[in-house]
Amino acid sequence: MTHIRPDANGATSPTPPMIKFLDLAAQQQRLGPALRGRIDAVLAHGAYILGPEVVELEHALATYCGAAHCVGVSSGTDALQIAMMAEGIGPGDAVFLPAFTYTATAEVPLLLGATPVFVDIDPATFQIDPAHLESRIKTILQASRLRPRALIGVDLFGQPAPWPALNEIAARYDLFTLDDCAQSFGAVLDNARLGRAAHATATSFFPSKPLGAYGDGGALFTEDAARAALYRSLRTHGEGTTRYDVQRIGMNGRLDTVQAAVLLAKLDVFDAELARREAIACAYDAGLAGTVTIPTRVAHSRSAWAIYPILFADHAARSDAQARMQAQGVPSAIYYPKPLHHQPAYAHAHDGARLPVSEDVATRILALPIHPDLTDAEVDRVIAAVIQAR
Repeated sequence: MTHIRPDANGATSPTPPMIKFLDLAAQQQRLGPALRGRIDAVLAHGAYILGPEVVELEHALATYCGAAHCVGVSSGTDALQIAMMAEGIGPGDAVFLPAFTYTATAEVPLLLGATPVFVDIDPATFQIDPAHLESRIKTILQASRLRPRALIGVDLFGQPAPWPALNEIAARYDLFTLDDCAQSFGAVLDNARLGRAAHATATSFFPSKPLGAYGDGGALFTEDAARAALYRSLRTHGEGTTRYDVQRIGMNGRLDTVQAAVLLAKLDVFDAELARREAIACAYDAGLAGTVTIPTRVAHSRSAWAIYPILFADHAARSDAQARMQAQGVPSAIYYPKPLHHQPAYAHAHDGARLPVSEDVATRILALPIHPDLTDAEVDRVIAAVIQAR
């Protein structure tokens, strides 16, 4: 619907319709028959938890990213928790992770009694900074209060973390590596899809992700058969060979079959959707270069483009631009308005170190719409709105 708005002189002009920041309705319409067929099959057989579609999806996802094992779970957060539970991570353990990411990455270590140690990010790519990581590890070792146990590398916004450098550091300090790939399933690093870059990889199928379900869902990937078997036990209350053989403390982390069915239908068109996201990102690059700071690509990689972030000069410039864009029918979002070490829930766990890059980026970053059903005309509108808002 087009609305009428007065201009500065009192004259009226049509307000453009609001672009969708995420358009799942358009995707559902496009994939309707495949989605209905998959869901109807689940309704027919009635195995709603860990049904045959879950097994099919696990095989398809492992094949897609070249991993030896995939275990479907109830969310990306539960994937992180199961992976760390399997390693026995808990009180007295230091878990290194970037300060600039979603809350779940820090939440899970704390739930297990471990201590998150926040690491700053690269100012260009927004990925965890390997040099600062090593500095933080040395600080923890010198303090002799915590045991360095694990590194969670986050593939932020669709791009891969610098895994070759991270793995070299982790090997030197004997750290378990966990790839938080919640935003970046389908991304490529060094000609390989993410899923094998760390000891374990956790991903999310939250609806807004590039490969999203119609509810919560997640998966774990590993090359280690023993880890995969442990993940399967932990996701189902720690059961052993039978349902009532409880071998360990676990959780209810199972993937429901309807979500697996939705994901199977979406996986069939996933590569085409990733290609469309890449095309939109390239159009933004070309249209916005020199106007705002556009994303720097991680070397030797291809992004899944969950989020297309731009940077403004400062907080005031971002606030003004966001309001002007909204008035033009162009939505935006801030990922993330606070780095994790500034969140009240994590203040008690932080050692007080300043993380200046994370703190600065949080005041200037803004995400533009990017999804496979965004039209070329809408992309042009986004570019024009950003330029006019500057």
